[in-house]
Amino acid sequence: MNDFLAISNVSRVFGPQLSTGEKIAARLGAKVETRAVRAVSNVTLSVRRGETLGLVGESGCGKSTLGRLIAGILPPTDGAVTIDGTPVMENGRKVTTRVQTVFQDPFASLDPRMKVGETVAEGPIAHRLTSKAQSRSYVAEWFERVGLDPVWMDRYPHQFSGGQRQRIAIARALAMQPDVLICDEPVASLDVSIQAQIINLFLELTQGLNLTCVFISHDLSVVQHVSDRVAVMYLGRIVELGPVADVFGQPAHPYTSALFGSVPKLVLDADELVRFDTIEGEVPSPLSPPAGCYYHPRCPLVTPECRAAQPGSAVVSELRTVACHHHKRQMETAGVN
Repeated sequence: MNDFLAISNVSRVFGPQLSTGEKIAARLGAKVETRAVRAVSNVTLSVRRGETLGLVGESGCGKSTLGRLIAGILPPTDGAVTIDGTPVMENGRKVTTRVQTVFQDPFASLDPRMKVGETVAEGPIAHRLTSKAQSRSYVAEWFERVGLDPVWMDRYPHQFSGGQRQRIAIARALAMQPDVLICDEPVASLDVSIQAQIINLFLELTQGLNLTCVFISHDLSVVQHVSDRVAVMYLGRIVELGPVADVFGQPAHPYTSALFGSVPKLVLDADELVRFDTIEGEVPSPLSPPAGCYYHPRCPLVTPECRAAQPGSAVVSELRTVACHHHKRQMETAGVN
């Protein structure tokens, strides 16, 4: 596979941020939390040029942290991220504009004191993608590209609806002429009807501009619709990776199966009792993850091997891998021979 975006053994550890009082208390023998959080652990992924990779998992599993590592917002503790062989970060600093991010909350990601046209133009001017004299016409082109009237460039973020603000955020990212776009829950804060508009816009732009995308979302139906492949994340690790049709149709990891099974389903029979298949147990603390497979305390297929050893990445088929000791058993349970 031609790896355009490569994430190689990337990890991110957040150490405790102790106040002066906590440091003094710890020296005096008080119980103060000093353990580090391993938010992302040895993640290796590759994305082809023009491909959209969906990234799913429960809250707190490390999806957004991984997105920020890919975007160069956070430096990795270990490993590296490259685009076409070129590092995204060097010496803890982002060194490329080829990867940009669209965040979940467009209002929080836009400066309320700046006109939206100035916000979109700021980056391209700083990186000499356009001149200050030509910036208005440059921004106007991107406004039109995302379905906004250029006459709105002199308005402030609070004068727009949520969907319009997200279009502005998309225009700001695309105005940097990136090759890779990180979309971190880009439609989660929008109404359902507006979500559909933004998703259609996203599909149109990614195809028209040949963008490589990492699409992070809790909404599995959206991920299934927009992605070519999907990566399932659990407690900082990728537990399954493969083409969307294969993973959604035939989950090879017990967590993937449980995650998909927990999605509420429409029941048309009023007499039928509505029940939701939730994942059993609690998510382990990232401060103290369990030994062996991280999912084993909640897994219905658990064996002593799962408690003792972390599973490696096994190849299921072309472009598909899974980190599970008993993936064959899981696929048989799912009805796959």
